[in-house]
Amino acid sequence: MPPLWDISPPIAPDAPIFPGDAPYTLAWTARIHPGCPVNLSVIRLSPHIGAHADAPLHYADGAAAIDAVALDPYLGPCRVIHAIDRGPLVLPAHLAHAAAALPPRVLVRTRQQALTRWQDDFAALAPQTLDWLAAQGVRLVGIDTPSVDPAASKTLDAHARLLAHDLRVLENLVLDAVDEGDYELIALPLKLAGACASPVRAVLRRA
Repeated sequence: MPPLWDISPPIAPDAPIFPGDAPYTLAWTARIHPGCPVNLSVIRLSPHIGAHADAPLHYADGAAAIDAVALDPYLGPCRVIHAIDRGPLVLPAHLAHAAAALPPRVLVRTRQQALTRWQDDFAALAPQTLDWLAAQGVRLVGIDTPSVDPAASKTLDAHARLLAHDLRVLENLVLDAVDEGDYELIALPLKLAGACASPVRAVLRRA
């Protein structure tokens, strides 16, 4: 069995989230005791916590919710490309060194270490980078930061390019231990009816 790289951060009460978003909480509705044979918990969280897949509904009213998107983009050959410490926006030139025969899925590593606390100076993807990737047949883009747009953006230009090209996206990945190269991605979203996103347990397997 090929080794797996778990590229999902822990979902915990202290997981970094956008200011104002709902943190993860867990409570117990039942505990094992003589009159109860099971432990049962209830959780509350933003679907954008941890490694997650945005649905088009997140950035366009009337667009598909996460339960309505096709699963194919989240499973299959992918390439991890390093663009570490290249500034606030990842440009096509930062990915060009690994662009030959791109598979349909590209994950971009921008940091030496994934965020463990909220910071608003993370790297994002330039809109033209998404245009460039889509032109090469890419169907899913992933990044190791909380968003493909800068934290302060109100226009969400990168998300608009996702919508224009019908690209799927994964955010908040942990690529610290992942070398550049080709892998198999497995990162299926939950079938959360009507939701704008879903957490994923994202893993890579050597291609």
